[in-house]
Amino acid sequence: MCPPAPGAWSVRSARSDDATALAALSRPFVRSGALRERPRTQYVSDAPDFLVVEAPDGTLEGCVGLSVHRADPGAGRPAAGVLYNFCVAGHRQGCGLGARLLLAALARARSRSLQTLFAATTGGGRLFLRHGFAPVCPNQ
Repeated sequence: MCPPAPGAWSVRSARSDDATALAALSRPFVRSGALRERPRTQYVSDAPDFLVVEAPDGTLEGCVGLSVHRADPGAGRPAAGVLYNFCVAGHRQGCGLGARLLLAALARARSRSLQTLFAATTGGGRLFLRHGFAPVCPNQ
């Protein structure tokens, strides 16, 4: 079931008190093998990495983490980011919430001057491809 109106849902930075909801939201994807399991305490410590999509009633229906890796000029590597733990509740998939999260994550990456952004995915990656990502070999 899709949201009643796109403006009724908000994308915001996660807070440490969202950790239990982040773990619960991720659990079905962990069970399917799409995400790796993280303890609730890791969601507490990693909360600043996360963006969430929140329903009008306060329920979290999606999340994505953005891990920032500093530049290493000596190795010729610019600052880069990795999107991780990207998921949208099953009953909300196909409603555009994933695209909203991804656009917010892209804006956050730009605001942090990241030159490169990676997304590790177990799926086909269609959402990422539609937003300008390109496949790369894991060792690149």
